[in-house]
Amino acid sequence: MQKRILAALLSVALGAGVIVSSNEGDAHAEPTRVGSGPCSTDPKPVHVGPIPKTLEMPIQYPVISPVPYPAPTTAPVRIQTDLPADPCTDPCPDLTDEGPAPQSLAGLLGLPELILKPQPFVFGIPVPGPQPDPLPSPPENATPAVDPAPRSPARATPRVREVVEISKQTGAHSINRTDKRWQVYGTDLGIMWESKPGEIATAFGDTVGRGFHPPGGMGGDWRSNVLAFSTDSELSDGVSYDSMVTDSRCHAAELLSSRKIDNVEITTIPTSGFAIGDRQYMSYMSMRTWSSLPGTFFTNHGGIAYSDDHGQTWTKDPFAKWDNIFGLSKFQVSAMVPQGDYVYMFGTPPTRLGDVGLARVPKDQVLNTSAYQYWSNDSWTPVGGFEAASPVVTGPVGELSVRYDSSRNVWQMSYLDTARLGIVLRESDSPQGLWSEPAQLVSVTQYPQLYGGFIHPWSTGEDLYLNISTWNDYNVYMMGAKIG
Repeated sequence: MQKRILAALLSVALGAGVIVSSNEGDAHAEPTRVGSGPCSTDPKPVHVGPIPKTLEMPIQYPVISPVPYPAPTTAPVRIQTDLPADPCTDPCPDLTDEGPAPQSLAGLLGLPELILKPQPFVFGIPVPGPQPDPLPSPPENATPAVDPAPRSPARATPRVREVVEISKQTGAHSINRTDKRWQVYGTDLGIMWESKPGEIATAFGDTVGRGFHPPGGMGGDWRSNVLAFSTDSELSDGVSYDSMVTDSRCHAAELLSSRKIDNVEITTIPTSGFAIGDRQYMSYMSMRTWSSLPGTFFTNHGGIAYSDDHGQTWTKDPFAKWDNIFGLSKFQVSAMVPQGDYVYMFGTPPTRLGDVGLARVPKDQVLNTSAYQYWSNDSWTPVGGFEAASPVVTGPVGELSVRYDSSRNVWQMSYLDTARLGIVLRESDSPQGLWSEPAQLVSVTQYPQLYGGFIHPWSTGEDLYLNISTWNDYNVYMMGAKIG
């Protein structure tokens, strides 16, 4: 226990996306293996070791700068790209062939090349921006009732029999060759939802292209988020992507724009997605800065965006927001799940240390924040608003993923648990719990600097599939777990 507490404190001190290694592991855990996919003729992906080739160190300096409100916008450009059926065929060598990187003296000596990167930390002065389009009328104020919501008995701790690495999903030598097909060299998260029957959408976080060099998303062609689609139902060898949303030849488009100004809005990160009818929804967090207290980050707000053209373009709803009041507000990082007549919203503060709160809203009122009921002391209630929500799971919780397993009538939750040094799984008979004790899925003993853990919606009762990321690789890997 002392080792766990010490490791959790160290992971907090190291900051976002970083978990330290531990010698405390399961001696009976199954060894990981690398699976094969359509690009099995490529070299098998190798995880980046503890000593990276390059180490980029941001050097922050304060800047006072005018910041226009509202932010300038440009009309999105979208094209459809016909790619070769074989992902091992490079469709755009003129765009993606970089040639061998020059070897530095540090590299010859086996040391990381240190790159100092001056980075402004902006103290913004609001100034008038471009004339905005007229806002739509806000939704009518709803008056939801107070409904009883007792907790269900706690389920037994899930039994995880084995966990294996199945595939590298993104980047060089991945089964999707996203570097060659969509200029996605480095990315993370991999949040999945059923976008329509027989199709899965996968949203990624900060994405970089040419010049990518881990650890982290270092390199050029920075996009805050990108989106892939897949009809691949054979998950045991990884997920093959059919397409990505693109804005030029072999180039994945940014979906939700961000200002990319540190201490104003540095990026916009997707946190979950779901579809109701023909409309796609994506919860997101508007990131003010990563440079906050260790183990935390500072958001402007959590919000909901929607798409009515099957994910090609997105609108951040101007009213569906949960503002970050005093820096530690609830529901900044949310996982939203439609089930029955409601959409359930599980959320944490802007940290990897907080508790999980819970809300629900009728499916036809998703964008109306006044229609939300928050679970508080055995009731669904609008009283007190989102800050009155009671914890349904106590922290530390990061990168939350929740789904309803209709085959077993069971709720499942996976997340990064810094105290337990890995990604864990809980189960419950109701969204409010009681939730089971956590069972470890993936440990930092195998994957240092681990985070993520997003469940594939087509997982079955026994076979659980999830996407993980590691900071030192800064790409997405699919894991397979046997449950029960």
